[in-house]
Amino acid sequence: MKAATCDYAKPLACDEAIRLVTPTDGMAKFVSGSQSLGPMMNLRLAQPEMLVDVRGIDALRVCRIEGETVTLGACITHAEIEDGKIDTGTRGLMPYVARGIAYRAVRNRGTLGGSLAHADPAADWINTMRALDAEFIVQGREGMRTIASDAWMSGAFTTALEPDDILTGVRFQRLSAQARWSYYKFNRKPGEFAEAIAVFIDDAARNVCRAVIGAIDGPPHLIDDARSLVADHDADTHAFDAHLDAAGVETGTYECQVHRVALVRAAAMLRNPAGNAS
Repeated sequence: MKAATCDYAKPLACDEAIRLVTPTDGMAKFVSGSQSLGPMMNLRLAQPEMLVDVRGIDALRVCRIEGETVTLGACITHAEIEDGKIDTGTRGLMPYVARGIAYRAVRNRGTLGGSLAHADPAADWINTMRALDAEFIVQGREGMRTIASDAWMSGAFTTALEPDDILTGVRFQRLSAQARWSYYKFNRKPGEFAEAIAVFIDDAARNVCRAVIGAIDGPPHLIDDARSLVADHDADTHAFDAHLDAAGVETGTYECQVHRVALVRAAAMLRNPAGNAS
């Protein structure tokens, strides 16, 4: 099956792109890498009347570090992050995550902003940005605004974006030189979406030790103080179940088992020099 016929525009500025989208009809869609929307259109699950391609907007590719603050443009690709072409200020976390996203062909075109706007609960960036406590920078008809990490995603494939909003980028605090992280993803074969994700960030210089339980039914679940999990990573794994229960993972199920394993292994990696922690 092929996509339904639609119009196409490639504006050069956010204001121009926003003017092309009518907020009430929902029949125009912003698109960047098209690695999520494209397959949905080919299956006729999405049939927009117009695609507004934002890849020509230079402002969406601006990435910078100012002091302790990192700003990443929405149209940088997974491959650019993987290859270290962008300094993400995360001490290797984002390049490590990028390498595990789908396949290289997808990473060459797929974008950070496209993944975040699509908001699949099992996607890597939606969980990584929650762990980094990122702000989401959005431009709409009324101008620019920011959306806090905990307010970005309200449910599966549902964000705080209005139909005529553009996610222009994300902003977060860079990790200190002493920071450590771990990222564990369980999927049955390379390229598949995760069945469980666990992320830990331990940055004592910023008094941060948080974890995220991801690839659940809704938004990522943040454990704001994960020190006890890191300290007790060799203890009875059922000690992690209170956090899984708070994340809405039903005790005794297969889902609980895989999420518990992901959380335990990510906690162990944070302390193990042989693991993937920075």
